[in-house]
Amino acid sequence: MKRAIMLQGTGSDVGKTVLVAGLCRLAANRGISVRPFKPQNMSNNAAVADDGGEIGRAQWLQAWAAKVPSSVHMNPVLLKPQSDTGSQIILQGKVFGQAKGRDYQRLKPKLLDAVLESFETVSEGADLVIVEGAGSPAEINLRAGDIANMGFATRAGVPVVLVGDIDRGGVIASLVGTHAILPEVDRKMIAGYIINKFRGDVSLFDDGIASVGAFTGWPCFGVVPWLKSAARLPAEDSVVLERLARSDQAGALKVAVPVLSRIANFDDFDPLGAEPDIDLVFVRPGEAMPSDCGLIVIPGSKSTIGDLEDLRRNGWDLDIAMHVRRGGRVIGICGGYQMLGRVVRDPLGLEGGVREAPGLGLLDVETDMAPEKTVRNSRARSVEHDVELSGYEIHLGVTQGPDCARPAVTIDGRPDGAVSADGRVSGTYLHGLFASDSYRAALLKGFGIEGGQASYRQGVEEALDAVAAELEAALDKAWLDGLIG
Repeated sequence: MKRAIMLQGTGSDVGKTVLVAGLCRLAANRGISVRPFKPQNMSNNAAVADDGGEIGRAQWLQAWAAKVPSSVHMNPVLLKPQSDTGSQIILQGKVFGQAKGRDYQRLKPKLLDAVLESFETVSEGADLVIVEGAGSPAEINLRAGDIANMGFATRAGVPVVLVGDIDRGGVIASLVGTHAILPEVDRKMIAGYIINKFRGDVSLFDDGIASVGAFTGWPCFGVVPWLKSAARLPAEDSVVLERLARSDQAGALKVAVPVLSRIANFDDFDPLGAEPDIDLVFVRPGEAMPSDCGLIVIPGSKSTIGDLEDLRRNGWDLDIAMHVRRGGRVIGICGGYQMLGRVVRDPLGLEGGVREAPGLGLLDVETDMAPEKTVRNSRARSVEHDVELSGYEIHLGVTQGPDCARPAVTIDGRPDGAVSADGRVSGTYLHGLFASDSYRAALLKGFGIEGGQASYRQGVEEALDAVAAELEAALDKAWLDGLIG
């Protein structure tokens, strides 16, 4: 078998994604052929893999870190939540179906064969595979049929390194508790653990390491400091949006983004957040849109009609209308583009039980949902600013109407999106719009700001190298050299 290691967390959001990306970049920088893998991911933040089909955005970033093309096999099961109880299932890049939570638990054992098949595919030609778990292996109520953590590790024979987040507190109890609660067959898979997100003098945790060792017998493979460079990497989950917001910093242009309940592909906004002259504000439920913002961007959504209702419940529809009357600009991306129109229809109930909803009426277009899903990477061009773009499309639905005669962009030579007659409201199905340095520069220039000169992609490259260097300094040298070589 190829060398492989699996990082599992003592809970969610402990930093596994960044650690896997950093280790992938560290191995790649040492000349090792490395691949990322995540058996099951739950996220509406998706990407289009280089071989076609959807994967979690995190695995797309990890492939970037590993300096290899991304593949649907790097994340064979992607769950995209559509409601509080149900998700769309993407299997090896394609829509497999939909299931509510209890139904999915019964379905998981049938998906394990596909997961193991994808793992073998990813392993071919690789010196090392670094696997990321999901949630916590101590969720023993979900252990039967598990494919995300120990269920995969035991079947694939992949040793596990636990990751504990010391920043949230209780890290000793979480590690020792995991040891206590795991069945023996799972406990034997754990090779050791890593402490993540430590602030201050690492030596202050020496007694903590001794205590964990006394209770579990597990070695510590390192205490990783708070990785400041990680803030420059695309975020995986919407739970981090609060940390990404920069509303407490003065900026020449305030850009507001409503945090919808089914927000998707929110890393579209990372390049805006990296601009020093942009004050990026994520507006949460119960908050009003800031009256002094110059631009509102309505993000993508996994449930357009459901999030339209969300907009109205929060009064954001009125805020956006007032913003336009004051002369402000609005850009809608994917689901956000659909919301800007006069109506959204879902006659087959593809996204939920509501079959039709009025849109915001800011663009003279209408959207009809259809079973065929568009999933592709695309080359594009901004019609307004006449600059090159590159991005991707992941959407249901066809949008048509008079304002489509003024497309926002051309994608692979065909018109896409729409622009209002006064030019202040526009929408497009293209994700990745703001990642274009020339587009950001032109957008900011329209607000009287000189910006967009720094390369966003180069910034991510530098952040990945910085994270890799910090991990190399923090992790146990003998363990790291044994893993990576």
